[in-house]
Order: sequence, then C-alpha cells, then structure tokens
Amino acid sequence: MRGTAATARRVLLQLRHDPRTIGLLLGVPAVLMTIFRFVFQHEHAQFELAGPALMVLFPLFTMFLVSSVALLRERTSGTLERLLSTPLSRISLLGGYALAFTSLAIVQAGVVTALSLGALGLNLAGSTALVVLLAAAVALLGLGLGLLASAFARSEFQVVQFFPATILPQLLLCGLLVPRAHMGAVLHAVSDVLPMSYAVDGIHHLSRQSDASSAAVGDMAIVLAYALGAILLGALTLRRRTD
Repeated sequence: MRGTAATARRVLLQLRHDPRTIGLLLGVPAVLMTIFRFVFQHEHAQFELAGPALMVLFPLFTMFLVSSVALLRERTSGTLERLLSTPLSRISLLGGYALAFTSLAIVQAGVVTALSLGALGLNLAGSTALVVLLAAAVALLGLGLGLLASAFARSEFQVVQFFPATILPQLLLCGLLVPRAHMGAVLHAVSDVLPMSYAVDGIHHLSRQSDASSAAVGDMAIVLAYALGAILLGALTLRRRTD
C-alpha cells in the first residue's frame, strides 16, 4: 500500500503541472455533452434517450487516451525500468496509477453529471450518487483499457490507433445507436462480452428506475470487473516490455 500511495502521489503531482491534460480530463467531456445538448436543442426527447449513455461514455474516451499515453511515456522514457528495479511490485505500480486516475475519474464524473442534470436539463429517475459511481466505474474501465493498450504500443501514434480498434466497435454494439435486443444473433452475442454494453445497460436502468435495482448494481459490478481485469493484464506485460 505504501508503494501504491507513493505512485499515486507522483502521478497526481505530474498531472498538476500539466494543465492541458487536466483540461482534457475535466473539460472535454463537459464540452461534448454541451454540444450534444445543442445538437438536439429542438428534440429534447432524443437528448433524453441518448444523453444518459453518452454522459458515462465520454469520460471513458478521454481516460483511455490520457492513461495510455501517460504509461507509454513511462515505458519509453525508462521510468518503468527504473521503478521495477526497486522493491516496488508491478501490482503496486499499476495500483498507484489506478488510484490516481480513479480520483480524477470521480471528479470528472461529478462534473459531467452535475452539468448534465443541471444546466443541460437531463432528467434521470435514479440516484445521482449512483450515476456518479457508474460514470466513475466506466472511467476506470477507460483507464484499464488504456493501460492495457500502452503495453502493445511503441509510440503515441500507435496508442491513437488502438482507440478506433478497441473503443469504436464497442460504441457501435453497446446499444447506444440500436437497442441490443434488436440486433442480429451474432452481433447480440458479441455485444454480451463487451464491457461498454453493461455501462449503457446500467445507465439505462438508473435513468428509468428510481431505486437501486439489482440489475443496475450488477452492471456496475461487471464494468468494474472488466476494468480490474484489464489492469491486471497490463501488470503482466510490464516485465516483458521493461526487461
């Protein structure tokens, strides 16, 4: 835990001196939600339909890009090699990253949720606290996928290439554009194993039900399980890329 806390502190101190990254994490999802609201300025029903899902997905996109590039820089600069030559374990190292970015994810989710439910006029039947928790869990999923993608990229350009390869297929099959129940059998089966599908299902449950249903909690748990699985897989790659 001491190594995890020290790594988290180091990452947060680095991010504090990078206002562009902070702006990307906290500002871009809010700006995207605002643009989306004005796109459907005269069709509020459509905004109510797709807005909740995008409210939790936009943070995933930015977290994926920031975390993957951040860890890739650590790999290519030799920082990881030096850190792994100390008693610091791989799990503690990635745990520190997860702790630092989870803190930012909670702030990010709070900003987007407050803006969407406040100034943008999005209506949700569920608890605001649960919505923030789900958004934070989805952002943590973006962190896990980003850390995993950094293990297979050798440049920041390759990291960007992983974005359409890993995120866009999920975006098409998660039920945002077409309900998953209306998809063909093959596409529906594929969507069942994609984590973003459970993020969209979870926010749909929270947007329609006032209480914390077991379905919403289960979807949130699945998203967290995928996120932790991606982080653990990322930990297994550190030795191979830093030897």
